[in-house]
Amino acid sequence: MIVTLTPNPSVDRTVALAGELARGQVQRVESVTAQGGGKGVNISRACVSAGQPTVAVLPAAHDDPFVVELLAAGIDCRPVPPAGDVRINLTITEPDGTTTKLNSPGATVDRSHLDAMADALLARAGTADWVVLAGSLPPGAHPEFYADVVRRLRGTAAKIAVDTSEAPLRALVDALPGAAPHLMKPNGEELAFLAGGNADELEADPERAAAAARRLVDRGVQAVLATLGGNGAVLVTREGAWHATPPPTTVVSTVGAGDSSLFGYILGDVRGLGPAERLALAVAYGSAAAGLLGTTIPQPSDLRTGLVTVTDLRRAA
Repeated sequence: MIVTLTPNPSVDRTVALAGELARGQVQRVESVTAQGGGKGVNISRACVSAGQPTVAVLPAAHDDPFVVELLAAGIDCRPVPPAGDVRINLTITEPDGTTTKLNSPGATVDRSHLDAMADALLARAGTADWVVLAGSLPPGAHPEFYADVVRRLRGTAAKIAVDTSEAPLRALVDALPGAAPHLMKPNGEELAFLAGGNADELEADPERAAAAARRLVDRGVQAVLATLGGNGAVLVTREGAWHATPPPTTVVSTVGAGDSSLFGYILGDVRGLGPAERLALAVAYGSAAAGLLGTTIPQPSDLRTGLVTVTDLRRAA
């Protein structure tokens, strides 16, 4: 069982353009799609596609069309009282794969909303293999929310994964090792935010990315999966470090690719795969997602795991 928490869910609308985005001009749109999203929701969608049991905890009214859509998609959705309407995020994609995201802040929460989410999550953690805390926090939430929840979850048997950014990410790192999750999934920009340096340079240099991720492992995190865009991903654990490059991929939209990568890693762990195989599955999922429109989650049939190349960075050195 994989239980996900999405504190700031969204209706994700994707606008696909026929040409390059031209600011200040009128352009025709090829297609518009919309679906319920948010990082945790995306991971629960991937679970359903792979036949993996999941429960999605999120703030929304029980009769909200957002919840109805998730239930219709086969997601066991456990909504808690919301502070307001589910936000709307807009993604604009260009034919060459360039993606522009316009994310709304979401409704402002208070402590009661945060407590309701945490309590609902803890109530289901006892039967979970993994609990995933994912995405931004809504306005009004204190940055330490994820760190506080991780501390509470450490008293359960579930493994914990966190994927977030900015102030919540910094607060989590500041709380290490007491709030160390089993897995963190930063991207190049988030690694640069934590370690300093240039995000593009980190993404281009797996050794540097692995060294930055190693700092988190040294502070108590069991594994760090750092996604590097078109350069694949690195995995760092206490036992070693690996780099995986993706299959040749025509990028359509990068939205949701990181979420798919995180799911691929967790799925590999649930299946008992070794670290290199978990990394390969993560990169296969992420690259498959990048080749799909909007926030479309890959089906197992979309994967090309056999075309992922994994290098042991210790041996390469």
